[in-house]
Amino acid sequence: MRDVTLVLQDGTTFKGKSFGYDAPVVGEVVFNTAMMGYPESLTDPSYAGQMLVMTYPLVGNYGVPPFCIEENGIATFMESERIHAKALIVSDYSEQFSHWNAVESLGNWLKRDLVPGVTGIDTRQLTKVLREQGVMMGRLVFSDSPNMSELKEAQDFADYGSINWVERVSCKDVIHYNEGAGRKVVLVDCGVKNNIIRCLLSRGVEVIRVPWNYDYTDIDFDGLFLANGPGDPDTCTDAVEVLRRQMSMSRKPICGICMGNQLLAKAGGATVYKLKYGHRSHNQPVRETGTNRCYVTSQNHGYAVDAATLGADWRELFVNMNDGSNEGIRHTVNPWFSSQFHPEACSGPVDTEFMFDRFIATL
Repeated sequence: MRDVTLVLQDGTTFKGKSFGYDAPVVGEVVFNTAMMGYPESLTDPSYAGQMLVMTYPLVGNYGVPPFCIEENGIATFMESERIHAKALIVSDYSEQFSHWNAVESLGNWLKRDLVPGVTGIDTRQLTKVLREQGVMMGRLVFSDSPNMSELKEAQDFADYGSINWVERVSCKDVIHYNEGAGRKVVLVDCGVKNNIIRCLLSRGVEVIRVPWNYDYTDIDFDGLFLANGPGDPDTCTDAVEVLRRQMSMSRKPICGICMGNQLLAKAGGATVYKLKYGHRSHNQPVRETGTNRCYVTSQNHGYAVDAATLGADWRELFVNMNDGSNEGIRHTVNPWFSSQFHPEACSGPVDTEFMFDRFIATL
């Protein structure tokens, strides 16, 4: 294992050992408090451009499942076709693994996909820094003592929010699933997780997956689904313009998840802002407004809708019980609604998968 140093944008450094691919990378450093689910998290396109810090200390003990592709072209055990995170940072990497479905170690997978992995870092202290200072850019330097020019370079790289990450991870062509099934759902791919597609297909609809900026207003469909994705929603002006045009033309049902919640809010006239350190975990509590129902949810986002800027025809649908931030919106008249959390939750709790049922019921 080579020595590697994580250099944060504020100059803070953490030293560790490499167990993945040995290559210097730059990315926004974010933390996830989930206890499991690293294969799903690493392949979640929402982590594009980010170094993923796992706060749970032991990572890698159940290995990695096989990369199997089903007849519909979707990976069975992964959330996309490859790893999207820039790097994985853990406290204690377990080289030995044991699981009925494991075929290789986490380290071997990272090396094959050319993704760095760092172990031996005090992830508790790193998380404290990110919570107090906010998420920031970081760089992995593969040397025992990085020189000053490398440290300066770590402070000069481009801001994560200035890049349209959605454009980088979205599909490039229209993809059809379950053709001829009946009701048609247009899925706007901003970085969609495979389990969103699985959840829609399991409910017997045809899915038409389109690129993030595709003009679907002339397509014959029954409902519109806005997927999750990475980065700043303010970089997705093309997607918002198409969505706003669709909303002005038709009352067809619309449902959004994560980035989809933010795009729907922006199309309705609201604004978004960046959270200090985001929500990335399996245990975020959200309450459905107007009720006492509270759900445990899986989340992965760094931006939130400013509920105070919602128009007169919009209401909050869910609220985060930890910090009061918005977790979903709904239109008071039209069948348009969304969630900031992930109801498909792969990996994570499945308490809120009823959101898909609500959407299908409106078609």
